[in-house]
Amino acid sequence: MALAKNQRRERIKRRIRKKVYGATGTPRMSVFRSNKGIYVQIINDDEGKTLVSASSLDKEIADNKGITKCEQARLVGTKAAKVALEAGITEVVFDRNGCLYHGRVKELADAARKGGLKF
Repeated sequence: MALAKNQRRERIKRRIRKKVYGATGTPRMSVFRSNKGIYVQIINDDEGKTLVSASSLDKEIADNKGITKCEQARLVGTKAAKVALEAGITEVVFDRNGCLYHGRVKELADAARKGGLKF
């Protein structure tokens, strides 16, 4: 019997999270992609705290009308890298959260790398 899309994503997510852990030195950069927007958090799993976050709902990104979702993801990745560098975070581990690494997730990751984050 085939799995529902969400069940499949949850299974992939659990498999990824076995290997990906965000410690104090290298926090985890977790991406969530919905139908309308894209969100990214940089999380310290040791303390269970979100250190930095950015999303397509942020004022400067949401004000850009008429841009594609991939362009939104690129802007979110750039902003996440900028805010993380201001907070003193230079290196992260990437958690794609069960999504395939292409399209918006890949655009966000590439923009974050160009912004100065290492992963």
